[in-house]
Amino acid sequence: MSSFQFPVRVYWEDTDAGGIVFYANYLKFFERARTEWLRAAGVEQHQLREDTGIIFVVAGTSLRYLAPARLDDMLTITVDPLPAGRASLVVRQRAVRGDTLLCEGEIRIGCVRADDLKPQRLPDSVVAAITA
Repeated sequence: MSSFQFPVRVYWEDTDAGGIVFYANYLKFFERARTEWLRAAGVEQHQLREDTGIIFVVAGTSLRYLAPARLDDMLTITVDPLPAGRASLVVRQRAVRGDTLLCEGEIRIGCVRADDLKPQRLPDSVVAAITA
């Protein structure tokens, strides 16, 4: 799947006392974009849990902050999947405003059983959907 893009508007609740986006909120923006990326690929997470008993969990993050976003900015959040492993996948994500890169990082997503959080192999249908 080619790069997925998701628009995000910066609201008051996203900013800190200095009027810029609080650093942890980029993780929320990235989460929303990943959810919509999966949905666009035909992977509904609640249905995946009901059908297979598996869920996705964030296993690791690595972010770089390059420039601030501010109230009312319109951002584009991108999702670019990297080759998937057996029980996890890594996505490269970016937050941009126009041509300005604000934040970038890699997020490792683990696939686990919902009942005991033990690692579980990514379903072939999910791998096929996100690599199409």
